Amino acid sequence: MLTGIPSTLGDSYQLNTTTLIRHAATFFGESEVVYRRSDGSWGRSNYADEYKRMAQLAHGLDELGVGAGSMVGVIDWNSRRHLELYFSVPGVAATMLQLNLRLAPEDLAYVVSHSKSDWIFVDESLLHVAEALAPKLDVKGWVVMTDKPASEIETSLENVVFYEDLIADKPETYDWPVVDEKTAAYAGYTTGTTGRPKGVYYSHRSIYLHTMGGLAALQATFDDCVMPITPMFHVLSWGFPQNAVAAGAKLVLPGKFAAEEFGAIGQAFIEEKVTLANGAPAIFTPMLAMMKSMPTPPDLSGVRLVSGSSEPPLSMMRGFKEITGAEVIHGYGATETTPLATTNWRLKSGMNLSEEEKWDLKRYQGLPIIGVDLKIVDPTGQEMPRDGKSVGEIVMRGPWITESYYQLPDNADRFIDGWWRSGDVGVIDQHGYLKITDRLKDVIKSGGEWISSIDMENAILDSPNVKEAAVIGVPDEKWDERPVAYVVANDGAEVTRESIIETLSERFAKWQMPDEVNVVAEMPRTSVGKLDKKLLRKNWEEK
Repeated sequence: MLTGIPSTLGDSYQLNTTTLIRHAATFFGESEVVYRRSDGSWGRSNYADEYKRMAQLAHGLDELGVGAGSMVGVIDWNSRRHLELYFSVPGVAATMLQLNLRLAPEDLAYVVSHSKSDWIFVDESLLHVAEALAPKLDVKGWVVMTDKPASEIETSLENVVFYEDLIADKPETYDWPVVDEKTAAYAGYTTGTTGRPKGVYYSHRSIYLHTMGGLAALQATFDDCVMPITPMFHVLSWGFPQNAVAAGAKLVLPGKFAAEEFGAIGQAFIEEKVTLANGAPAIFTPMLAMMKSMPTPPDLSGVRLVSGSSEPPLSMMRGFKEITGAEVIHGYGATETTPLATTNWRLKSGMNLSEEEKWDLKRYQGLPIIGVDLKIVDPTGQEMPRDGKSVGEIVMRGPWITESYYQLPDNADRFIDGWWRSGDVGVIDQHGYLKITDRLKDVIKSGGEWISSIDMENAILDSPNVKEAAVIGVPDEKWDERPVAYVVANDGAEVTRESIIETLSERFAKWQMPDEVNVVAEMPRTSVGKLDKKLLRKNWEEK
């Protein structure tokens, strides 16, 4: 690093997340924040009023002893209170821990303990999750978030405070401190990879710059209406709450919902005139089906739907464009990349492609957004040509790409000279467009979350009745991939799907369980005696 003539600008000015909400409240205070309550009803607020509630929450955090160095866990949906926590917790120099509801209970407990969380905020509808975790944890207390009076809530949790009581009668202004921009504003943990979840801690600086990069890549402005459909407990909903706030855009928070219950959310999407949303194909596919079934499909011209977690089907992208006018934008990233790393929206000028070639290119992960360095490398770490043919592992670096995992000593194999190794394999064409072609490890991606086949195989082998186990990912129209297990029973032993599920129940969540358990006499092997998963996949497809 070379140093030249010093600048005279505000290089000492700290990039804080509080700056984003202060700007929104000051200059776009009237912009609406629409939120769905636990009972399914909708409420309305705006940035000016939310900023006041965030100030009240900050006073409440002071009262709880939460401040610099504190870790605050959150178990919640895409809610109004979750949004307030997004800014108040980092605003007092504490760190907000995302507790991913899709993690198995054992992993959730590990995340809370590893991060040393002090207090955990939990939505009333998720008290059962908190109550199951509580005996495994050592936290100072719990803050329950509900619209009901405290007297109507029953819980076995100890040292309980209620959110609305905590902020009631508190001042509506707060002297927000200047926080060192390298302080972790948020913490997230990887899901489904081999071994325990790994901690990725996002600094104020990284979040601020990621937000600016997202605004540029998605061209979000105060004229937009943003709906973060991706859970706010999963990689910060890809930065969409911060993007909306920074732009001063109208924000619609859909609360709790499942893909099969998309009706109310889809209706709000249309009625609130959403122009920018995110989600996985498992969400957008039923959304398209709902709109197809309407007597007159809505006109969504100018709407951008950022689709991540897996490659969006061409039929879905074409369907939205042809039926509603909406544009599906393929995005790519990971917990380690905050996560927005690439987007695929428009063609570069001068690319002479046929209509079919243009649609095929939309399947690519796209171009890196400003701030992200990206390349593909061979096993020795040497960069591969950008010719659309040479295959290599995707590696990245940048101000919002992780350089290590929190308190994990064996980091070295995940980085090459400061570049984060994604574990994904792909090509980059001559125009710079990235296309993922494979994975280094047999990790299954289901509904936007990872399931480790290796971990599942090892867990199945815990059964005394199992001699061998293999788990593969198979295509699924709804979830992109689902796990299927193959087992060889010990001589004289009986193995059923139920017995395998029981063996897995302590280490895996229900959604991670294999759809099928096939008991076979022997496993296919390669010429050198290794388990042949390629043949297993082929056999499954041909059955």
